[in-house]
Amino acid sequence: MSETFNNGSLGLYLIAGAIILFVLVQSIFFLVKAWKQGKKLGLDKSKLRNAVTSSALFTIPSALSVLATVIALAPALGLVIPWVRLSVIGNLMYETTAAEAAMEAFGHTGGIANAVTDPTVYAGIAWVMTLGICFSLVILPFLAKPLHKKFMAASNKEASAEAAPADGKKKRTIGEFINKFATPAIFIGLIGAFIARSINGRGALDDNKQPIFGDGDGAGVLSVCTLIVAIVFSILLEILVKKLKLTWLEPFIMPIGMIVAMIAAIILYNVLPADIATFEWRG
Repeated sequence: MSETFNNGSLGLYLIAGAIILFVLVQSIFFLVKAWKQGKKLGLDKSKLRNAVTSSALFTIPSALSVLATVIALAPALGLVIPWVRLSVIGNLMYETTAAEAAMEAFGHTGGIANAVTDPTVYAGIAWVMTLGICFSLVILPFLAKPLHKKFMAASNKEASAEAAPADGKKKRTIGEFINKFATPAIFIGLIGAFIARSINGRGALDDNKQPIFGDGDGAGVLSVCTLIVAIVFSILLEILVKKLKLTWLEPFIMPIGMIVAMIAAIILYNVLPADIATFEWRG
């Protein structure tokens, strides 16, 4: 069964195309409704056009992140599932983490570098990626408004504290704690998982459950070089944004860093001597 499985079959593309078409039609529907409502409110057409243009430009960084994630997941899952998942709801960190966790649970070695050829495993991974992100749709209607109030209250309190002189130790609210510590800590934890995978990640195993070295999916010279390029380029872009005050470039830093790192990996693989490019300390 696994020998005939094709993760890029016409049937999968037709299903994916129908889903993407629905998303596009829904977006156009709400765009038209918003435009008509703006005209009813008496907004000038130039302002409406500027709003549409700025919104379209704002989606470019997200589109680059989606493209980079689809490219990263394509070797294991093909184009269809990553394309659908990231076109509807999802993001780089969740999709990659969920896919790798499901692969490990099914015993698929090599992570996202090795193709999934078993249809049962493929379906399981797709379900994990889909069901996990759906909880946000269920939880948000109940928690979005209270959390928003907490964040706004924390921001207003912080602004008031900066304007007024300090008068002793203040009790930190839950909203302040989430704003200052919890959200950054979660983000750093996710980034740390990817860094650890590059430095000490396990690759494929042979039939005797022994690591296979030199196949390019374990931690080694290439994975660390790719990591270093991504970090250095992102830092340089961050400095450039701050020095030249290019605030419009800030949302592009992460996707550009990812794409540059991917290009660097391809170049290094072809430029470095084969024994160095494929050298791995954990296959």
